[in-house]
Amino acid sequence: MTTTFTDETRERARDIIARYPADRSRSALLPLLHLVQAEEGYVSPAGVAFCAEVLGLNKAQVGAVATFYTMYKRKPTGDFLVSVCTNTMCNVLGGQEVYDTLAEHLGVGHDETTADGTITLEHAECLAACDYGPVMTVNYDFFDGVDASTAVGVVDELRAGGRPMPTRGARLCTLKEMAVQLAGFADERDGAVADGGPGEPTLRGLRLAQQHGVSVPGFDPNTPIRSKAEADKAAAEAKAKAEAAKPAPVEASAAPVKGGDGASAPTGAAGVAGPAKPAETTEPAKPEAASGSTTRDVKAPDDKSPQVRTAETRQPDASTAVPDAPGTKVPTDGTGTAPAAGDARSAEAAGVAANAPAGDGKPAGDEAGAQERNLTEAKAGTDADGAGPADANETGAQK
Repeated sequence: MTTTFTDETRERARDIIARYPADRSRSALLPLLHLVQAEEGYVSPAGVAFCAEVLGLNKAQVGAVATFYTMYKRKPTGDFLVSVCTNTMCNVLGGQEVYDTLAEHLGVGHDETTADGTITLEHAECLAACDYGPVMTVNYDFFDGVDASTAVGVVDELRAGGRPMPTRGARLCTLKEMAVQLAGFADERDGAVADGGPGEPTLRGLRLAQQHGVSVPGFDPNTPIRSKAEADKAAAEAKAKAEAAKPAPVEASAAPVKGGDGASAPTGAAGVAGPAKPAETTEPAKPEAASGSTTRDVKAPDDKSPQVRTAETRQPDASTAVPDAPGTKVPTDGTGTAPAAGDARSAEAAGVAANAPAGDGKPAGDEAGAQERNLTEAKAGTDADGAGPADANETGAQK
């Protein structure tokens, strides 16, 4: 078992962590688990410790994630992971027969590896390809519409050193090479993605859309996808343009006002209409003047959240209800008059007083006195007339 990971793996780990914000580095855990699986062929205890080390987590946190997803293998896995779908649709179409044939042919069961270390067989609950069933995958590349004989042919070619071509997708690679891609790194093999193609059921929807002229309005497939730097630059330019388009604030004119005879007159002189002076207003008392506090006065937001508005509208308290919230109205007492303020609180207090809280050992309303009384009456009835337990229970229920 490898206990020290290579420098290349550590460099790639740093590249993966750098994809995420500094305070969100834990999000890099999933690709990091694929990365350690790419080196060892499975997520070993050393791989768990490595991920915990580079992310500043404990091993229990990493192990909880590694054991949740089936794509992370917890024991050594073969070069080619053969997964056969045995869920409902593929099973009806023969998926279970394909799996049973491969298990017998390879001499292994679920999640077991052949003696030569080439193939690990597993049955999958669903491979999300019902329209191609029955299906199996080799290192997550699809082989569609398989039967027992074609499946055996695929695994025999793999064991002989060949690379059968999947029905859809690029040419096959080993599980370790696939784990590198799942960690977010490109397949560096020459022409690795040049092969393969879409399946007929996949193309069926496209052909129907072309036949009936269905398309996304304004969609241009040649539209380039901007990088984050380009998007930030465009946003900054748009903000600057919006700021520049704002009208300049209007300032009061300092030019002298002409009098009736053409002579200059000071603004506000008798008989001359000068600019109106703003009305004097009384400034509100400052916080420190009212309460002695020096805390800055923060203005409350103008708009309330929808949840707050809905709650205030639905409560029967006219002093805080908001009648203009859509789909709600202030409750009334039947005469069109809203209840007086405080009615809701009074009703709530009365309800609390009438319903004592439950004790630690029994549910609300289940008082010990009532239980003892029923038991006493049942026993008394049995002693008096010799009634059995059933009669006593019936008597207690009637009382």
